[in-house]
Amino acid sequence: MNTMKKRQGMKLLMRVMIGISLSIPFLATAQSTASIERMGAANTESFDQGWLFSRYGLQPDGTRIEEPKNLESVSQSDAAWQKLDLPHDWAISGPFRSDLTGETGKLPWRGIGWYRKHFNVPATDKGKQIFVDFDGAMANAKIWLNGQYVGTWPYGYSSFRMDLTPYLKPGQENIIAVRLDTENWDSRWYPGAGIYRHVWLVKTNPVHVGHWGTYITTPTITDKKALVKMAVTVNNESAKKVNALVQTTLFEMDINNKPKKKVATTKAEVIELAPSSTKVAEFQTTVINPKKWDIVSPNRYLAQTTISIDGKVVDTYNTPFGIRTIEFSVSKGFLLNGKKVVINGTCNHHDLGALGAAINTSALRRQLKIQKEMGVNSLRTSHNPPAPELLELADQMGFLVWDEAFDNWKEGKKKNDYNKIYDEWHEKDLKALIHRDRNHPSVFIWSIGNEVPQQRDVEITKHLADIVKREDPTRPVSNGYNDPDASREVGSPVSLDLMGVNYFFSQQAKWEADPRYKNMPTIGSETASTVSSRGEYFFDDKYNKKTWQISSYDDAHPGWGCTPDEQFRTNAKFPKMLGEYVWTGFDYLGEPTPYNSDDTNLLNFRSDPSKMAELQKKLEEIKKNNPPSRSSYFGIIDLAGFPKDRYYSYQSQWKPELPMAHILPHWNWSERLDLITPVHVYTSGDEAELFLNGKSLGRKAKKQGVDFRLIWDDVKYVPGELKVVSYKNGKKWATDTVKTTGEATKLTLSVDRNTIAADGVDFAFVTVKVTDKDGLTVPRTHPLIEFSIEGDGEIVATDNGDATSFVPFQSHERPAFNGMALVIVKAKKGHKGQFTVKAKSNGLEMGKVNVSVK
Repeated sequence: MNTMKKRQGMKLLMRVMIGISLSIPFLATAQSTASIERMGAANTESFDQGWLFSRYGLQPDGTRIEEPKNLESVSQSDAAWQKLDLPHDWAISGPFRSDLTGETGKLPWRGIGWYRKHFNVPATDKGKQIFVDFDGAMANAKIWLNGQYVGTWPYGYSSFRMDLTPYLKPGQENIIAVRLDTENWDSRWYPGAGIYRHVWLVKTNPVHVGHWGTYITTPTITDKKALVKMAVTVNNESAKKVNALVQTTLFEMDINNKPKKKVATTKAEVIELAPSSTKVAEFQTTVINPKKWDIVSPNRYLAQTTISIDGKVVDTYNTPFGIRTIEFSVSKGFLLNGKKVVINGTCNHHDLGALGAAINTSALRRQLKIQKEMGVNSLRTSHNPPAPELLELADQMGFLVWDEAFDNWKEGKKKNDYNKIYDEWHEKDLKALIHRDRNHPSVFIWSIGNEVPQQRDVEITKHLADIVKREDPTRPVSNGYNDPDASREVGSPVSLDLMGVNYFFSQQAKWEADPRYKNMPTIGSETASTVSSRGEYFFDDKYNKKTWQISSYDDAHPGWGCTPDEQFRTNAKFPKMLGEYVWTGFDYLGEPTPYNSDDTNLLNFRSDPSKMAELQKKLEEIKKNNPPSRSSYFGIIDLAGFPKDRYYSYQSQWKPELPMAHILPHWNWSERLDLITPVHVYTSGDEAELFLNGKSLGRKAKKQGVDFRLIWDDVKYVPGELKVVSYKNGKKWATDTVKTTGEATKLTLSVDRNTIAADGVDFAFVTVKVTDKDGLTVPRTHPLIEFSIEGDGEIVATDNGDATSFVPFQSHERPAFNGMALVIVKAKKGHKGQFTVKAKSNGLEMGKVNVSVK
């Protein structure tokens, strides 16, 4: 009797305690004031270090090594395997080979790669859930632990998780093995190869927030308050029923991912979880006087979710997010927080030039900074899920992101591209993309594809759009159409929210009047495709078939493309368009159009047989000539990160408030004395006057909506000084000067950052210029430069922006290309202080620059 009363009393006490927990907020606090390295589960650690690698199948030189059996076995000897840290792109070391295709960079990326890692987890981890998270592995990944098969994920651009728990041996050595196969994968551009993104080891208790298990929306926002809603997926991996207390606290977060001031806390909720079950807990709270995220002030918040059992916190999960509104309409355009924003965007492939596909945050940040200075406010992830770091940087730096899933669906562009796995994997890959990325304020458009062969397929388009809207109804869904007219005619875009048009805008007026599309906003999802080589200027032809370079007068483009000027006119002609994404921001490895024989280019003229036949003939001719081009000419910025002339064209339009003027070409033309040498000027002013050696060559004005550069096409070359003075609203606005230089006398070095971290992965980018005695860059100079380091630094790679160079990126010697070269350096891990980067060349004064290491 007494025992029964005690039990009843305990039950009553339990009910009272739960009631108290629900009525009195559980005060979750930020785990620490340190920067959060990895968002998600708090107990996450880098798993990048200490891997072993061996390559089988196709080798860099074209020979073949047969793949041994049982490489996943714990008894397999790996003593002779290469030691390395991730991320790793096994193909970027080359060598470049003339027998390989230009479309994938003439690099030997095809092969079979095996990675192994020996690691220990302490015996105290017994009973925990242990996961390994891959941000991306190219391609056809298969994973084993201790000889036991764990799972697969074939799409090399997807992030994915594998559960190691059933096969792990806490307190003992464990061996994880990863097999990647790019021999059975096709690509239209350089895809890279290997575990080329970061890998993470995640440890949780059996009751924890699921993978990408938080979903935050902000349905109501005013200047005074913002309603924040949150859905939290909680997993119970244990064999017993539990009552879990779930709560989230919101903090402001700084640019270094440090949680700062606490701004709100949700009510705690107790959820009952059956053994081996999952539930979703939903919360909401209000942030007073919210700091909105936008492209000028990218304010962010941190949602820190805790799960407690019996008064003990068993899991902490960190979710960054932003508070902002987005609205798309034909009448208003795109509104961010109620203000109209014209999309000034670029498309970019995922490689980092000389670094290949291996992700590096400092290199990516440099790319984004250069584009930001040009006026870019949006990025299109062409044509696949990006590295997580791109979205993190976009959140921090204030870029809008068009987040794209696929380059094709069931029907492939290549034999072994995504078409081989579409049926089994398209929904898994779409969900992975959306669940991973849907809390990023930078992500504002989902894209289900790019120029897919089945873009006229109404059923598939609707099927994919429905998946996206089911997983995240807060953002519009789009698709990039290079057959927009035929697709709109059959009605395939009807299930979308935005119409993405690649290049073909001629019938835009018709579709703006069509009842099916008159309320559907349109954006230039891919535009221009202008091609050029930095510092190259031709006067009789746009193309030089001897050097395989292209004139930088910015007037060359493939048949489907146009000049920047023509696209600006199109944008002005159709003001209801939301803006454009230029192809491309940066040059990239592969696709060296027009010196590219890739027959997928024919797809751009699927509705025009005559142009398709014309292009087919050109492609066959190119294939016969086998040009050495191994990287693109599309970039506004070259592969080394040096702006081409087009950079200033876009800057003049996208940053109209910036006083700027830019003259092209350079003025070193000794062989053209008294010959006509056209001069072009890009300026954010509305008129300009050009002077040659102090004599006016006339003042010219832009016609609004028509002129986007000013041209003096009758200038006769004489050495000296060209100067332009631009005006805006009748007042002096900006100037630029180019001079005939003296002979090259020295190398001048500068670095993008004077101080880097001693972690071995923070890179500095050193620009080398060939200059005269007055410090002016001498164009058309190509001296061989030797790079070296004095002190505890290392050379990572070198480049010069030449799309035809076969010098390996790892070489410490490289010729300048039109007076410039790049050397990428880092500190030896753990070594602080300073090192010196040196560059020398015969007959030139050596240059050097110091880099501090903290």
